[in-house]
This record gives sequence, structure tokens and C-alpha cells, in this order.
Amino acid sequence: MNTDIENLFKDKVIGHPAGLFVLFFTEMWERFSFYGMRILLVLFLTAPLIGDNPGWEWPREHALALIGTYASLLYLTPIIGGYVADKFTGYKWAVIIGCFIMMLGHAAMVFETQFTLYLGLAFLVIGTGFFKPNVTSMISEMYKGKESKKDGAYTIFYMGVNAGAFFGMMLCGYLAENIGWSYGFGLAGIFMFLGMLQFWLAKDLFGSIGEKPSKKYEVELPQNINEESVVVDENKEAEEKLNPFTTLDKVLMILSAIGGVLYLFNDPMSKIGDINLLNFSIGNYDGSTITVLAALVMFLWLIISRIFRYTKIVRDRIIAVSIFGLFTVFFFAAFEQSLGSMTIFARDYTARELSGNAATIFKIIDLILTVGPLAVISWVLVLLFKKTYTKIPYSNIVLALAFVSLWGVVIWKIDREFSKDATEVGASWFGILNSFFIIVLAPFFSKWWESKYNPSAAMKYGLGLILLGLGFGFLAFGTAGIPPGAQTASVSMVFLICTYFFHTMGELCLSPVGLSYLSKLVPGRMIGFMFGIWYLAIAIGQKAAGNMGGMIDKIATEYSLSTFFLIFTLIPVGVGFISIVLNPIIKKLMHGVR
Repeated sequence: MNTDIENLFKDKVIGHPAGLFVLFFTEMWERFSFYGMRILLVLFLTAPLIGDNPGWEWPREHALALIGTYASLLYLTPIIGGYVADKFTGYKWAVIIGCFIMMLGHAAMVFETQFTLYLGLAFLVIGTGFFKPNVTSMISEMYKGKESKKDGAYTIFYMGVNAGAFFGMMLCGYLAENIGWSYGFGLAGIFMFLGMLQFWLAKDLFGSIGEKPSKKYEVELPQNINEESVVVDENKEAEEKLNPFTTLDKVLMILSAIGGVLYLFNDPMSKIGDINLLNFSIGNYDGSTITVLAALVMFLWLIISRIFRYTKIVRDRIIAVSIFGLFTVFFFAAFEQSLGSMTIFARDYTARELSGNAATIFKIIDLILTVGPLAVISWVLVLLFKKTYTKIPYSNIVLALAFVSLWGVVIWKIDREFSKDATEVGASWFGILNSFFIIVLAPFFSKWWESKYNPSAAMKYGLGLILLGLGFGFLAFGTAGIPPGAQTASVSMVFLICTYFFHTMGELCLSPVGLSYLSKLVPGRMIGFMFGIWYLAIAIGQKAAGNMGGMIDKIATEYSLSTFFLIFTLIPVGVGFISIVLNPIIKKLMHGVR
């Protein structure tokens, strides 16, 4: 057994090594910064030029085109960041590098100029590529030989994800909407810096875990399909002999990647800056459409040609994964409206002014939502201090400073709100509902998945998509009375709250399925390639979410806002029923894997 792993498990907090909670807080501050900034982006870009808190007054289509490209790239750069960490830096330094670059990104956005905005987004995309895959890889390495505790470790870790998202959207959003955009962007950068510093000062706690990899490593995940774990050295990828990438495969990979990236950048550039990198046409199709279709055809040819080189069982299982990947695109294209069109709906079409008893009730609920989770996490912080203060004192001091600052912002916010007779619920506030509902509902769904009533993968996908569509149904119903072309309205916030509730249930049905089944169904020699494909499916969904959300004005003007949300109701529900109908076929393709 690795002595560094054993040493980590000597100092336990809530039954897990203290090192897990160092990663927990690092991830929490990163998600605080990421979601805190992201919830502001569409509000800042589309806010009026003149007013108490002026923005840039971009057309919604332009803002969502940029956000769609940004969100899509966030799921592509981790493929590169993971490779760099595996080959060169190791996980620990990749996390530190990622945090530092993201901190620069948040700092750049404080200045609110076009150059610094684009520079900041570029830094955030690159930094996320280093951070996202490698912090979870450290957990995986920490629990080698202790796999029975790994599920619990990831559950705790993802509570940090949701806690960070929750507080980031609540506090960065509050500062930005009530004081100024730069304050929201700045708060995100401050906590990103503190997160980086506390991890850097605690890195020695992990010993050799996450250090630069050796020349030899073990290929894991044997799937009992005529393959074994093999030791590979950097100069000779032995497992690729089983199904090598041909020259044509590599050419198709490169060309489809170039085509996809060109489209991602050209879409916002042509809309915002009138710079068209694909300024040509063939027949009735413009260069952008031709490029993305050509990239898609080459990509499908690559996937299909590789699949058919495997034996029947392996081939069938990869086809099952590919079907799940297609459903994932549909899910994220609708689900990610939460930080686009749904945030616009919260600001411009939702009744957010409260007075009298309604204002008082909201303030009390907001107080409980804020202080309760923060008190629990602060208690975890105290437990971590008791175990690690002598080993990583400076990291703990930085972490304490971060929490004192967080409590300070929370107390200031609560005092400010309770001093007012009426209140206006911020448009960004609704973004916290997803994280809150995940924390509340996750234990119930976990019990369901562990029971004898645990549905199959296709059924979970179907339920997730149907619940997602039904959530949009509340918005379609709530906006039915809004006339075509209306720029503002006062729809009850109950409809938006119900939408987030159903969306979260849909996410909990679908989120445990994808990567879990991918690791079970895909042969070890293709696992890296297919993980890349999986992130690509999410990236396509993210870009589709931006483009489809950008059509809100056009559809709302020509038809109605209700029609816009009805589209997002019918498509996920339809695809969900297809998944349920395909359940027997997908079960056969999985050949007994559950």
C-alpha cells in the first residue's frame, strides 16, 4: 500500500482523510468564483447602457452566442489539461496552475472593457482546462486500494461543488446587482485567489500523490472483454495494438476538431464584431453551416469506423454509450438555459418586487438558506483545523481568512436587506435554487438508486429528460398571457421556482448515469478517447443552449414567449419517451452491464 495514502488516512475528518477536505474547499472556492461570475455575465452584457447599474446593452442573441461558445470551450480544454498533467506537470501543479490562470481571468473582468472581458474569458477557459480534470484525479489517486470509500468521498466533494455554486451565485450576484458589476466580478477573483493559496500551502500534505507521473503507469479499467491491465511506457503504447489509430483516423480527428473550433469562434465573432472567418457559401448554405456539417460528418465517420473494428459485444456496448451521448446533447441544450434565457426571464419577466409580509417571509427564507449551509461548512472547517493545524498551519490561516470574509459579506447582506421595508429579489438569486434543491433531494435519489426499484440507464435518461421538459412547462404556462414582442412582464416567481425544482430532479436522474456507464461499458484501451467524446457531447449541448437561447427575442416577437418555452417543453419530453421506448434495445446492447 502506498505510504502517502496511508499517512493521509491517519488524520480523518468525518471518516475521510483531511486531504479530501483540502480538495473540498479548493473546489468550493473555484465553483464560487466560476458560478458567481457566470450568473452575472448574461445580466451584465444585456443590461441597459443607462441606469443605476449600467451594462453593455448587447442584443440577447449576441450575449448568448458568446456565452455558448465560452461554456462549450470549458468542456473541451479539460481534455488537453488532463493530458498535460498526465505527461508533464502532475495533478497537484496542474490544479495550482489552473487556479492562478483563473484568478487572472476574474481580475481582468473587473475592468469592464471588451478587451479585458475577452481576455478574462480566455484565461478562465484555459485555467478550467488545467483545474477541472485534475482535482478529481487527485481524489481517485488518494483512494487507490480503498475503493469502498470512494463513493462517499465523491459525495462529500460534490457537496463542495454545490456549496461553492450556491454562495457564488448568491453573493457575487447580490453585490453586482446592488452595488456594481465590478464588485461581483472582483469578489469572484478574491475567493479564487484564496482558494489557490490555501491549496498551494497545503500541497505537502499529499506527499507524492498528484506529483509528476513516472515513466511507467498502469492502464486500469479492465472490462472482462478479452483484455487485461497492461504496463505501458511512454514510447510504446502497447494497448493501441489492439485497435490502433490509423492515419485516416488522425486526419479525421484533426479536421473535425479544426472545423468545430472554427465554428465556435466564428459564431460570436460574426454576430458581435462582424468578423466572419468563414465568409463563403455553397448554394443556399453559408460557410458556418457548411463547416459545422462537414466537421460533424467527419467526426461521425471516425466514430463509426472505429466502433466496427471491435468485436460484437464491445461494439454493441460502445453504441449504447453513443446513444447516451446523443441524449446528453439534448439534455444540456435545454438544461443550460438556466444561466441564459432563464436568467433573462428572471430579470425582465418575473415579478420580483416584494413588500409587507411577503418581503418579510422572503428575507427569513433567504436568511435560513444563507446562514444554515454556511454554519455547517464552518463546522467542517473547525474539524479540519483540529486535525491539520500543525501540519499545514498557513493553509488553515488562509482558509480561516476566507471564511471570515465570507461571513462578513453574508452579515452585511442580511443587515442591508432587513433594514429595508420592501425588497427586490435579484435576478441572479434564482440561480441558487438548483444547488439548494440538489443538496436537499440528493439523499432521496441516492436511496432510490440503491433500492430494488433502481431504474435502468435508459429509464433514468428518459425520466431526466421528461422532468426537464415538464419544468419548462411551468414557464410555458406562466407566460401564456404575455403578448408577442413584450420586453417586460410580471409573472409570479412561483413558476420559476417550480421550473428549477423539476430541472434539479431531472439532473439527479441523469447525472449519475453518463460517466458511470461509460467507465463500465467502454474497453480500457478506448476509455480516454471516449471520455473526450463525452465531454464533446456536453460541449455541443452547451453551444446549442447558447444558440437556442439566443432565439428568445425572435420567437417571442413572431409567436410568443410561451411558444419559446413550449419548444423546450416538447423536445426533451419527446426525446425522453424515445429513451424509454429504446430501453429493451439498449439493455441488449449493454450485454448484462448494469
